[in-house]
Amino acid sequence: MLFDAVRLGKLMLHNRIVVSPMCQYSAVDGNAGAWHTVHLAQLALSGAGLVFMEATAVAEEGRITPNCLGLYSPSNQSAIGETLRTVRSLSRTPIGIQLSYSGRKGSCQRPWDGGTPIALEQGGWALKAPSALPAREGAAVPDVLSRDDIGRIVDSFRVAGGRARALGLDCIELQMAHGYLLHQFLSPLSNHRKDEFGGSFENRIRVPLSVFKAVHAQAGEDIPVGVRVSATDWVSGGWDIEQTIELCKRLQAAGCAFVDVSSGGVSAAQKIPATPGYQVPFAQALKNALEIPVIAIGLITDPHQAEAIISEGKADLVALARAILHDPRWPWRAAAALGAKVAAPPQYQRCLPAGAPDIFLRAQGS
Repeated sequence: MLFDAVRLGKLMLHNRIVVSPMCQYSAVDGNAGAWHTVHLAQLALSGAGLVFMEATAVAEEGRITPNCLGLYSPSNQSAIGETLRTVRSLSRTPIGIQLSYSGRKGSCQRPWDGGTPIALEQGGWALKAPSALPAREGAAVPDVLSRDDIGRIVDSFRVAGGRARALGLDCIELQMAHGYLLHQFLSPLSNHRKDEFGGSFENRIRVPLSVFKAVHAQAGEDIPVGVRVSATDWVSGGWDIEQTIELCKRLQAAGCAFVDVSSGGVSAAQKIPATPGYQVPFAQALKNALEIPVIAIGLITDPHQAEAIISEGKADLVALARAILHDPRWPWRAAAALGAKVAAPPQYQRCLPAGAPDIFLRAQGS
């Protein structure tokens, strides 16, 4: 069943393997370059049913690092367009984009440069967040977002959604997880506001819902818009699966096409039991509560494990991250293990060892 077709809104996928958005920290002024073209093309040739571009900031100050990808300027849009033109000349695999805003977790060095905060005098930028609470010990204390600030951020997502549509991207995912700004509004650990954007559940979901509706309106009915959520903060008193289910019901009613289920990221106090498939029960809980496709992620590395998640009804799709960076031919291995067929470019279809099962979908005459 891992290789059965599935529909996200009006987008048909040939199998249920998704490549997760994975930050590459390799952009210049938010612009994609040669690395992004090669990276995305490699993944688009993997045989996966859907490939997401990395978390892409909707505003310059919404980046995590100075090297994060952006879709906040005409030059950003042009650079992504160049990358997509090359990739699409090589592969028909649908390409999605994840739109994000860092909030209090921004203005940091790249992970391989230490990931430490960048001071203003060293080229960093002022942080803004729902509340004046730093992301972690030693991080800068953010300024509190005003109502006007919130309006501008919602509009930044709206504009980026329009740019994604103009680029012909196949779907859009909104980053509401992993301690990014929209998650910061959702979690009572990071949102201590006393106005209409904080306190009650209804108030804390107000900005994320507004962002979704703004992007969905720009995307139109043909481009599915989904969300990535952190199902739990892994901290007592934080965001949890019950609140996640209720949020996703509201999103579903607003036209959400899919939910991508992760966890954690908003608090350094989190205690995550990182074992194989540790987030799958959250995906299953959402699948049982919703009528839209649910994507399971998190230490899914074995084809039989992925097949069981789908065949046992725990999720509709599975997403891979580090596993597919380590082995960009993972879908090929999965097809061989499960007796299925997978798409591959004709240039590669003579590569199978003698006696190996033919796993490739072939065009007539190839």
